[in-house]
Amino acid sequence: FYDCKYDSKSDEFWQKIELPKRADVEYICIGVKASNYFMPPEVLSDKGPGGGGWIHFNKYMQVTKKDGTTWCDGTIFAVGDCNYGCLGAPPNWEMPPVPKISYPGEEQALHAVNNVKILAKGGKNLKPTWWPWGAGMFATSLGPHDACFVLAANHEKGSGYMVNWWIPAALQKEIIESTKINECKNGCIGILIWHFVHHTPVHLFGKGPWFP
Repeated sequence: FYDCKYDSKSDEFWQKIELPKRADVEYICIGVKASNYFMPPEVLSDKGPGGGGWIHFNKYMQVTKKDGTTWCDGTIFAVGDCNYGCLGAPPNWEMPPVPKISYPGEEQALHAVNNVKILAKGGKNLKPTWWPWGAGMFATSLGPHDACFVLAANHEKGSGYMVNWWIPAALQKEIIESTKINECKNGCIGILIWHFVHHTPVHLFGKGPWFP
């Protein structure tokens, strides 16, 4: 039923997924919600997914106030799920909305660490972030023995291609999780697999420079 769009009000939908009498109970587990309650209101968004509350940041990953000025002299950085996720406004994005998944979080963390090192050495020419090429890859679990993998998605609605599904995709997700944990433990296998993911010498996809 991968190509079947959810529509609980449609009898045709229930017939198509082989539940003509409909489900007894429906659980809707989608969307995201900010948990940045520890940050001052002056740096949190009034809008955004889940009603707002996301940390404003600039292209160098520095936390900013609502007026765009840096907070705490630009010494605090926000990466991954906690930040607002985009820069600018439609249709003239400086950086379109980035999915709140693990890959962009790791990529942004690398960018922030590089800028922390520049500041620590007394430098001022920080390096900007970008829409990561891996942000368009989604491995979504659909149960213990089912999953789907989408490739080449971007901020445009309907983009991307489902290239793997069912048990092969579930195995792929298991490999991703186990090797990432191995990398976090400084394991040889995980490091060998994932090192070049964030040290890609040439970018063929995404919004980053060709030679980062």
